[in-house]
Amino acid sequence: MKEIKKNRNVGIIGVGQSVYSSHREEVNQPEMIHEAVVEALDDAGMTMADIDCVVHGNMELFEMVHQPDLWHTLGTGTLGRESLRVTTGGTTGATLVCAVDSLVASGLHDVVMAIGFEKLQEGHTTGGITNMADPLWTRKLQTGALTGMTATQIIEEFGEERAKKASMKYRITMDKHAMKNEKAHRRLGLEFDQADDMAANSPALVGELRLIHMCSQSDGACVMIFASEKKALEHCDQPAWIKDHVTVHREENFAIFGDAPVTMTHRVDAEKLFNRNGIKDPRQEIDMMEMYDPFSWWGLDWLREFLLLEGDEHLKMVENGEIAIDGEFPVNPSGGVIASNPIGATAMVRVAEAAMQIMGRAKEHQVAKEVNTALASGFGGTMWTVLVLLTKDAPRL
Repeated sequence: MKEIKKNRNVGIIGVGQSVYSSHREEVNQPEMIHEAVVEALDDAGMTMADIDCVVHGNMELFEMVHQPDLWHTLGTGTLGRESLRVTTGGTTGATLVCAVDSLVASGLHDVVMAIGFEKLQEGHTTGGITNMADPLWTRKLQTGALTGMTATQIIEEFGEERAKKASMKYRITMDKHAMKNEKAHRRLGLEFDQADDMAANSPALVGELRLIHMCSQSDGACVMIFASEKKALEHCDQPAWIKDHVTVHREENFAIFGDAPVTMTHRVDAEKLFNRNGIKDPRQEIDMMEMYDPFSWWGLDWLREFLLLEGDEHLKMVENGEIAIDGEFPVNPSGGVIASNPIGATAMVRVAEAAMQIMGRAKEHQVAKEVNTALASGFGGTMWTVLVLLTKDAPRL
């Protein structure tokens, strides 16, 4: 596969996030977004006068507000400024990053602000997801992000005791990371000696998928500022450079009607990204990953797909503590989606966290090792996947 060529480099120079919570009742949508806008501008050392364009995204169905970007002008500062709206389901936040990268790399704009948000307490998430399914063909199969299939498959492949312990080790590791992130929604203070009790007694959702494994729904906003190389170096000592990104949609749900082997979208995406960037061993050549992990069973399974692992290597990574914030390959130092899930922003938060790790601005949840290359993933729909590769050094054009 040919190496991707960009017109010019694009750097991430500012990140802002609101506090994530189940209910942000003290603020309305523009006020909540405004918190993240102000923080991102401060982080970039800019004002709205420096911003050429604003790109806005969320899951419109979930708040049931049509074209919310028009109302949000009060909090986003877009009055009199070019703005766009993007929505691609659960991948919206990562798609925003890809769209803004193209706007800046093309030369159309020098500095662009991306805004992802969701205020789920004001809508009906389950209603929105359920009504996306075709009522004649797929409604009976539609469960949104809730599925017990992966838990069943991991248990069948590796045995019940080992599979359940690994899933809970992953879950508690994510909570320990979230405890270091003051913006995270769910910070439960879990300890590893609680694993067996929670695996047995947490309320069951679907099969072996239990409440403790599952992400929440959160209110919150994430804002990122992207700049051309010239502008980025004027405003930031260490930008996080966008090396590459790949989006893959394959509608894998139709494979449920047969038993033919299917290569998962995540693995297809990773192979494309790594091949065209010359990455042979992602665990050695990438320093950390911020993964879209809706629940711990998927987080456990998707390590194998994204890192192109075979056999039980992904379980060993979890069992040996390699994914911990001070481990050999840190995963989700933010606490991941299991800790905070403002859906329209969720995939952007993954890229924002990876960028902060490269820039050295993650504060208490900064990983112990130096981060020169970081990987972030977005997820949505029927296994839609976005991967974004960031570097500390500006890519060679």
